[in-house]
Amino acid sequence: MTRDQHNISRANISDNALKVLYRLHKSGYDAYLVGGCVRDLLLGLEPKDFDVATNASPEQIKALFSNCRLIGRRFRLAHVVFGRDVIEVATFRGHHEEGEASQKHTSKQSKDGLLLRDNVYGSIEEDAERRDFTVNAMYYSIADFAIYDFANGARDLEAGVLRLIGDPATRYREDPVRMLRAVRFATKLGLRIDDSARKPIVDLAHLLESIPAARLFEEYLKLFMHGKAEANFLALQDFGLFGHLFPQIKVALKNSQSVEYAMQYQLCVDTDTRINSGKRVTPAYLFAATLWYPVVARAEQLMTEGGLPEYDAMQIAAADVLAKQSRSIAIPKRFSLPARDIWTLQMRLQQTQPRKAERLLSHPKFRAGYDFLLLRARIENDPALRQLGEFWTQFQQGKEVGGGSPEHPASGRPVSGRAPRRGPYAQAPDADTTSKPKRRRRRKPRKAAGDSASPKK
Repeated sequence: MTRDQHNISRANISDNALKVLYRLHKSGYDAYLVGGCVRDLLLGLEPKDFDVATNASPEQIKALFSNCRLIGRRFRLAHVVFGRDVIEVATFRGHHEEGEASQKHTSKQSKDGLLLRDNVYGSIEEDAERRDFTVNAMYYSIADFAIYDFANGARDLEAGVLRLIGDPATRYREDPVRMLRAVRFATKLGLRIDDSARKPIVDLAHLLESIPAARLFEEYLKLFMHGKAEANFLALQDFGLFGHLFPQIKVALKNSQSVEYAMQYQLCVDTDTRINSGKRVTPAYLFAATLWYPVVARAEQLMTEGGLPEYDAMQIAAADVLAKQSRSIAIPKRFSLPARDIWTLQMRLQQTQPRKAERLLSHPKFRAGYDFLLLRARIENDPALRQLGEFWTQFQQGKEVGGGSPEHPASGRPVSGRAPRRGPYAQAPDADTTSKPKRRRRRKPRKAAGDSASPKK
């Protein structure tokens, strides 16, 4: 498409991306915007990232930019860093053929077809064939401002179809994350996944188990923290993909009437509502809610079989569940530790004596724990949980609590509640600032004038 046949303007491209494009072009290299940014610009959306493709090698790119670092083993990439903004620059990929690999241009696959290393460089036409979906194989040239569409991506975009380039089963085996990306692009852009791309997913869903857990954490954030959590959850369930992300609730989620299913579905609905209202969310809350019932089941097992007290059982159960989950999705400590606090607060919130309740309000994770208590009450339809949630709601509002909690009588006096520090999903500091009241030291009586421990000689 020539410049007059599309709606992309340089005014809508980030200044840093333009700097990279122009420097590559002026240095004699081909330079194109590629992938999702071109697709989103054509749709009138604001891209979150701008990726660049070029015929320059990673080493040649690094020589041009002092603020460049090379990353990746499987895919050698250049990151040109402008403060917090990173422009990813990739060399055109070529076809990987046996016997053609060298020390500089190498390709390696596992027995299942997963690409373990892929640093084969080629032409722009070959690069387009190596991309996953047709709508991601469009290139915007800084040389003539035209769009080069090698896979009819613009046509599929207009028709509302998400289509893979090449044989879908082979492409999924090369990179199983493409199955997750198919779901995400379909829900994000309102596209229908082409039948040929849909059919292999159920049979190949198990291949996600070969993907590094850290990479699946990033994919999880893209799926569930961008306003499309509900649609993505339902689609992942249909394709049998969600259970491979969270194996500990895989069996329970097969029953759409189970409490685990109800919790996950409502969690996604609530998360979308917050995000689409411009409110903050944290993965800690999402992981705490998703893994709550496995933690409870493990804690009950430890109490029954090992005779452990509830608090100790919950702590060990939390560690066990998080350790198992980390094999599928690696949860950084900055999120796993707050998730554990939310679980612990489910016990502490049962302590409604006025002094303990007043102190608990200052806990940095109180609001997240309180919100999760309300979510549990809605999902489990438990009158005791609802009554406990109502107690804490009134306590925060400073109302007189007359009914008490399920386990503790109310004092009957007005309670001076204080406003929560943060929003329901907001990430709070990791440190527990709850402290015990300090004891006052008794002062020793002053000695009377002239009084001395030892008389003067």
